[in-house]
Amino acid sequence: MPAPAHATRLIAGWAACNNARCRSKPAMSLSIFADQEHVVPQIQPGFFLAISAAIMWGISGVCAQFLFQRKQIDIEWMVSVRLLVAGAALLLYSACRARAKIWHIWRSWRSAFDLLIFAVLGMLAVQYTYFAAIQHSNAATGTVLQYLGPVFIALYFSIVRRRMPSSLESMAILFACLGTLLLVTHGDLTSMKISGLALFWGISSAIALAFYTIQPVRLLKENDAAHVVGWSMVVGGLVLSLASRPWDVPGIWDMQTVSAAGFVIVFGTLLSFYAYLAAVKRIGPQKTSLLACAEPLAATLVGVMWLHIPFALVDWIGSLCILATLFILSKK
Repeated sequence: MPAPAHATRLIAGWAACNNARCRSKPAMSLSIFADQEHVVPQIQPGFFLAISAAIMWGISGVCAQFLFQRKQIDIEWMVSVRLLVAGAALLLYSACRARAKIWHIWRSWRSAFDLLIFAVLGMLAVQYTYFAAIQHSNAATGTVLQYLGPVFIALYFSIVRRRMPSSLESMAILFACLGTLLLVTHGDLTSMKISGLALFWGISSAIALAFYTIQPVRLLKENDAAHVVGWSMVVGGLVLSLASRPWDVPGIWDMQTVSAAGFVIVFGTLLSFYAYLAAVKRIGPQKTSLLACAEPLAATLVGVMWLHIPFALVDWIGSLCILATLFILSKK
């Protein structure tokens, strides 16, 4: 979310670059160390870690669909517990390394304000909208729609810089619109094959991902990335807890529920976070984020085999069109 996304979705680097050369990772998962100056040349371990993170995020989305649609687990409860547990664990780990530094982000009113905005409109929003898209459609569709985020980022920078989109950006926008149209209509423009709510939450998750990518640039320059992510998770989880009451556990609980919820929190959040982070250190943010495109593929394959998600040829074509935008934008 993973950080998706699904995962926790990690902070991106490419949107923070003035020339937008670095590209974002979506359930999400975006690189929080894109500004590192030195990358250790450990290609094979880096590739393995990036793919592993993507697979964990993809499976996590399917587990979330299973919990929402078959075990009646509330989105609010799942998101709040996931954020609180993962955020607390990340801060505890950071405190073991340097206890005093985890409070540094609160010593400035400006940093504290930026963190609160990011926690609610970034971290919490991207997690909630992604899971809502899954609940109203399926893990594959929800994950793919969130990958529209980089297109919204490109549009944002075109507006801010008062320029028309470049040829590559225009091509990416065209592919994104075509892919979304195919996913939503299956090529039949007279009807929608997914619900209006699914489309709304899917597009909302992409917009939230764009905000999640752009907003925390100053925070990341002044604070350790793990502290930014950890505190934003905790604050976002606490805010949602006001409405969700995580101590009031909903749904049908058995070993399947425990296993799926555990996978979402442990593998889909904590382990995937560290795997992605380690991959960025070894092969850099751009290669890592491109390899993370395996996430929707993993979500689709697992969803089809486990939950028997209907995913026709036109859905595959639409998904490939949307994923193609990431490769197009990475060429900038």
